[in-house]
Amino acid sequence: MSLDETRALAESIRAEIRKAIVGQDQTVEHLLIALVAQGHVLLEGPPGTAKTLLAQCFAAATGMEFGRIQFTPDLLPGDILGSNLFNFQTSQFTLTRGPIFRELLLADEINRTPPKTQAALLEAMQERKVTLDGETHALSDHFMVVATQNPIENQGVYPLPEAQLDRFLFKLLVPYPTAEEEAAIVKRFGERSGPARPAEFGITAVADAASLGQAQEAVKIVRLSDDVINYTVALVRATRESSDIASGASPRAAVLLANAARARAALHGRDYVLPDDVKALSTATLRHRLLLSPAAEIEGRQVEDLVAGLVEQTEAPK
Repeated sequence: MSLDETRALAESIRAEIRKAIVGQDQTVEHLLIALVAQGHVLLEGPPGTAKTLLAQCFAAATGMEFGRIQFTPDLLPGDILGSNLFNFQTSQFTLTRGPIFRELLLADEINRTPPKTQAALLEAMQERKVTLDGETHALSDHFMVVATQNPIENQGVYPLPEAQLDRFLFKLLVPYPTAEEEAAIVKRFGERSGPARPAEFGITAVADAASLGQAQEAVKIVRLSDDVINYTVALVRATRESSDIASGASPRAAVLLANAARARAALHGRDYVLPDDVKALSTATLRHRLLLSPAAEIEGRQVEDLVAGLVEQTEAPK
């Protein structure tokens, strides 16, 4: 697939999603980038902002097999991965696959389950495989986790540990819509009853496993110049030198930021990365990998503002 075809495929997917989703163009853009960069996404936003519907529409438009897990405090790892159950008719153990064996897995309210169950996703997200009773089972090459969490609740939740957060390529904040967008939402959904389903809005699959694989391969021809590499490294290293940040981003963050920038360039039909690609993705890539210093927390500083400041202070190549 050429880069022009990759850009056209991405635009087709956007057009299908717009049939149901009002606004959230930037969130959709990041989901597409994560898909072709083979990364995972964490969505954070208040209830009722269409996080679940967005994931469903994204799966429908891309032709990916969709699975959903509602995370609860009593959820066990086996409820996610599956287990080997004894079949009395055959006198043998039979593998019962859990919902993780999907192409796009929606981990809804992931922070409502204990770390032991959250950790069941670690191997799958990092290596796209799971191990059950000593046997390894491969997941789809397009396996992607879209997790959601509610930032309002702070009781009965289990914050994701740093190792888990680091598996997500992006952390995206889903805000409330503007007044115009909210009016459009009410107009579109106000006359409907029951849960919204992508098929009701005419969303059809405009991609399949083959075309998604070709789009992911197309990213490999996008070039990273030495200047852009040095700029990416300088930006990430700046997070470790800031007095407002207690723990900065790791080299893995620099690698993932560079990969995401290549994916963004490919979706825009370019075979080279611009510094603007790195700038555009820096906040989504770094916000969940940084820990504020105690002084910055007391002052009420925001990670997003600190990243924006570092982007401004780090000299970009011409």
